[in-house]
Amino acid sequence: MRAVRLVEYGRPLELADMPVPGLGERDVLVRVRAAGVCHSDAHYRAGIPQVPLPLTLGHEIAGTIEQVGAEVSGLKAGDRVCLHYVVSCGDCHFCRRGSEQFCPHFQMLGNNRDGGYAEFVAVPARNAFLLPDEIPFEHGAIMMCSSATCYHALRKSRLAPGESVAVFGVGGLGLSAIQLAKACGAGDVYAVDTNQAKLDLAWSLGAIPVNATKGDAVEEIFRLTAGAGVDVALELIGLPMTIEQAVQVLAIFGRAVLVGITESAIRVEPYRQLIGKEAEIIGVADHLAQEIPSLLDMARRRLLDLSEAVTDTIPLEAGAINEALDSLEHFGYGFRTVITP
Repeated sequence: MRAVRLVEYGRPLELADMPVPGLGERDVLVRVRAAGVCHSDAHYRAGIPQVPLPLTLGHEIAGTIEQVGAEVSGLKAGDRVCLHYVVSCGDCHFCRRGSEQFCPHFQMLGNNRDGGYAEFVAVPARNAFLLPDEIPFEHGAIMMCSSATCYHALRKSRLAPGESVAVFGVGGLGLSAIQLAKACGAGDVYAVDTNQAKLDLAWSLGAIPVNATKGDAVEEIFRLTAGAGVDVALELIGLPMTIEQAVQVLAIFGRAVLVGITESAIRVEPYRQLIGKEAEIIGVADHLAQEIPSLLDMARRRLLDLSEAVTDTIPLEAGAINEALDSLEHFGYGFRTVITP
């Protein structure tokens, strides 16, 4: 089969000819129909963090089941599925409590286990979720990272009906975050970005746009909230400046939920920004298998519509994929590029 692989950090991905993955008795073999190109993949290509090489990237995957293992029930060849990218043991303390992202045997598709930039991928059957016919493969793929992570972040935030939300970054995650916040009962949702076209799209989804190039985003949110701040701030970019802003805009009892990845330090004034408000900073790591059925149901009912999120589809070719990763590194306009082998 064809696969596009990371062979050397800081270098373009390369096309390779590989054997079709072997199938365990509890596994399913999936023919990849769509694989999202995520900003994390650009980080991996740069060696941040370092992953085992060579590696087939791609953790946003949807496709059709080609073959099932001898002990698999409930799934069959031809089923449309999307894949939970956290491969865990299923039996440890963290797996039993439903927090499989902390499993000591954790593997992640496209991170330390070959992923979806290929024609086929094999996963444990419990990682495959039936994809409703109403949801295109392209949407099912990107839901497995950007949408699922935002949904997990909102659940971690303990968002209550009517509470206000600020979303920092209107990219692939931000589009999902705005819609999911509304679906979970949020009141006003503020969308912060520097790209007016993205902000216009956020406005069409019911968010209040805040253009960070036209003034101080923190001051503007306090102006819009009559000095109160917001109950929940989702930081989806991973820049120290926007992480600090997410903390600064919090209301009393507010929660800043950090999703964007960075290795840089941030500055926090503990009393003024946190202690004096009883505010919180919450970290978000991946998402949970138990959340995927609810997410799929919201997409099936069009409470989550990813039509605008897929801005480009490309073939399974190294050149096209490297161009998409280059664009992500430079924070290009597009939301999500999806590979359609």
